[in-house]
Amino acid sequence: MNIDPNLIAETKGFLDPEEGSCLCETALEASRSGPGLEIGSYCGLSTLYLGDGYRSGGGILFAVDHHRGSEEHQPGEQYFDPELMDMRSGKVDSFGHFRATLARAGLEDTVVPIVSSSRVTARQWRTPLSLVFIDGGHAPETVEIDYCCWSPFIIPGGYLLIHDIFPNPDDGGQAPYQIYQKALDEGIFEPVRMVKSLGVLRRVD
Repeated sequence: MNIDPNLIAETKGFLDPEEGSCLCETALEASRSGPGLEIGSYCGLSTLYLGDGYRSGGGILFAVDHHRGSEEHQPGEQYFDPELMDMRSGKVDSFGHFRATLARAGLEDTVVPIVSSSRVTARQWRTPLSLVFIDGGHAPETVEIDYCCWSPFIIPGGYLLIHDIFPNPDDGGQAPYQIYQKALDEGIFEPVRMVKSLGVLRRVD
């Protein structure tokens, strides 16, 4: 890792350090085959790890997020953060924090922010991808859209990474786990490794 540990510690997010290390390692390997794409950047914690891997490999990472927060980030919900509230619009807005994170990490020449929803971005997308990381909203419909929109762009040998996989419903929401199982059941992806709640799959066809 070429990212300051203090910056990692200070960046808002929900990612275990072991999961972060796995993101960085996988991104470095994938960077040799083409650009990658992250769905759900928030304030940039996962982007630090993925971006460092792509930078080390001389690659590019697209980071897709509307920066209005997912369901659980809204006022009154479990993960609402008042520091991210834009009083002018009355909405959550994490983009300023995200840009500051990229600048502090020196990743502005590696990470290409796309401020839009996953669905809208995918409508005119044509670029093959070496890696897709799904960590946006966790509602079943949202996760299904992310998987269906973006998995077809992953090249053979490329990686699909899914965060917050909890086989036991008592540990967390089931939507990411269901998409993980769907990817396996379709026979398009094979499992590579599981680190905490991060699943790593490789495209086989």
